[in-house]
Amino acid sequence: MPVLSPDVHKRTGYKPSFDINAVVDGKARLSESQLLELYEHAPLTDLGRWAFKIVQRLHPEDYRTYVIDRNINYTNICTARCTFCAFKRNDKDAHDAYTLDYATIYRKIEELVSIRGTQILMQGGMNPDLPITWYEDLLRNIREKFPQVHIHAFSPPEFVEFSRFFNLPVSEVLKRFQAAGLHTVPGGGGEIFSDRVRKRIGPGKCSGDDWLDVMAEAHKLGMHTSATMLIGHIEDISDRIDHMKRLRERQDWALANTSAGYTAFIHWTYQHDNTPLDRKRKWSPDNADGKAFEFDNGRTVRLADANEYLRMLALARIYLDNFKNMQSSWVTMGPKVGQLALFFGANDMGSVMMEENVVSAAGTSYRLSEEMICRLIRDAGWVPAQRNQYYHVLQRHETTGPDLVERKAGTFALRQHKISPEEAAAYKQGQLPGRAGISLRVLSK
Repeated sequence: MPVLSPDVHKRTGYKPSFDINAVVDGKARLSESQLLELYEHAPLTDLGRWAFKIVQRLHPEDYRTYVIDRNINYTNICTARCTFCAFKRNDKDAHDAYTLDYATIYRKIEELVSIRGTQILMQGGMNPDLPITWYEDLLRNIREKFPQVHIHAFSPPEFVEFSRFFNLPVSEVLKRFQAAGLHTVPGGGGEIFSDRVRKRIGPGKCSGDDWLDVMAEAHKLGMHTSATMLIGHIEDISDRIDHMKRLRERQDWALANTSAGYTAFIHWTYQHDNTPLDRKRKWSPDNADGKAFEFDNGRTVRLADANEYLRMLALARIYLDNFKNMQSSWVTMGPKVGQLALFFGANDMGSVMMEENVVSAAGTSYRLSEEMICRLIRDAGWVPAQRNQYYHVLQRHETTGPDLVERKAGTFALRQHKISPEEAAAYKQGQLPGRAGISLRVLSK
């Protein structure tokens, strides 16, 4: 297992104005002003070491986890006008607008089960044409047909719109969905809670307070949820700090007053291709309402690179002391930065995502098979382990695993992929399944 190098201060020259060791050891909480100090002054290497030490304290085990699930985007018809989204269709008559029928959704779940998948992440646009019975019948049917599959579905913005569409309180919609088969609620639509940012990037989407209130209602019902944050658009560090502050406060409340809470925190970077926000890099002054989409002056888009992603991951791990799990976001950052995230605060590699449409619509299309994720974890120094939504280990791959399976023409590895000349030719033409989105070194046998 990887180990820490001692005495980081001697090598960087930076020393915090507070007792960072007390924070790292879980004996003190990081304040918002201290979080800002670390963001502005601490070298990335220091942040990584502190975050890594916290991960080792919370997760001393010799494994790191991943989950096999499928992201089912059941509709792209949406009433919101998010400027960072390339997936939505506001016009139901658009040529590429869709709502999946039940049979298509069942087929997708059957394919998931066939590769030992354990859960579905089902989210979609906020479609006003679907009645509540459409969702309830779908949940019941999935539960009956696939009792082994965990249903992780419908984000807070969807529930806020469900409340409006169905003329029911959010709590009642949650109760009915839970009775029909919903297990947990994903953290989609969190973006940034700050109103001044949210009204510009997510017109028509619920407020940050509404998002948090939906999750609180789910926690009251004993449903676990996840939390997210989107960085690298028009927000600044104060918006990010405010976002994490609200999450930490709500998690404190949930852990003290309910049997549930946030199981994990995941942040990712804005993917800009094909989005309205990418086409206009200038934003209106802060006193504008954002509805007119005036981009003449003011705040600009600030895309986040790998350094910024890892920096915020480490800071989140140090600050969010009541969140046990943090996921790597290889889907947006790529496999190698995703692997590095295990040394900067993450303890989980996320999902072997059979399907993903929202991020890929914005120009990012990384794909990793189970064997690739296992190899990334193993090469980083841990045993790969498949988990469920509650982070319970289902299977350890200590001496055998998907990444150790012998192939007819050689052995698969992320660093060296020995294949036959015929396979090499097929690979160059993009015909080998499950290997898209990652560059592998091809060696003839």
